Amino acid sequence: MQRFEQQTAIVTGSANGIGLATARRLASEGAAVIIADLDLAAAQQAAQEIREAGGTALALPLDVTSRSQVETMLATVLAHYPQVDVLCNIAGIAHGAPFLEIPDDKWRQTLDVNLTGVFLCSQIVARHMVERKIAGRIVNMASTNGLVAEKNMTHYNASKFGVVGLTMTMAIDLAPYNIRVNSVCPGLIRTRLTQSAIANPEWSADYLKKIPLNRFGEPTEVAAAVAYLASTDSGFITGHQLVIDGGQLTF
Repeated sequence: MQRFEQQTAIVTGSANGIGLATARRLASEGAAVIIADLDLAAAQQAAQEIREAGGTALALPLDVTSRSQVETMLATVLAHYPQVDVLCNIAGIAHGAPFLEIPDDKWRQTLDVNLTGVFLCSQIVARHMVERKIAGRIVNMASTNGLVAEKNMTHYNASKFGVVGLTMTMAIDLAPYNIRVNSVCPGLIRTRLTQSAIANPEWSADYLKKIPLNRFGEPTEVAAAVAYLASTDSGFITGHQLVIDGGQLTF
């Protein structure tokens, strides 16, 4: 199925993990994918792998917390492709610490990357979509932590609750321009960020008690949900938070 043929998709944080799985999924369905990541070497490797698999990909450096870098990234994309149809804001970080011990720098960094980064990328790309009258789709990376709280994750929780609110408000404000905005809310997914915890058998066994499907999610499963929301298959969906958690929030 080529749902993204002749479309261009920017995927932030796509040099690894869920972002990379998303870029691969969109490329496999015909999109020209922009691998936008702080780690340019890893982004270039990811883009090369997509091209070798028959897809179209361009790697670009990007610090999502910098408006000037986002603007430069978009200008570079438009020098290669006629327009941007899809934006997937996947870039994110996570630090755990008890509330009383969170240092100011970790608080600011988490909010800057996870929330301000989504705002900057979305505003800059949405302005382009509005100017070109593009029926664009924006998919943000929220989390189950943006719907319910988790202990020792105050700064991460706050950033993801912010993404949910931002997504819903963007959906309202951009609807008159035929731009749809949704988010995905993954539970615990096997990624580089979670690998050390999942590798602990005692921790994993205890955590799995919370998940009815009795397993952790895979990046490809989140990527499939992102692709759905980024496609015209979800044409009457906007302002929605799609949970991908194996049933954890039912408990």
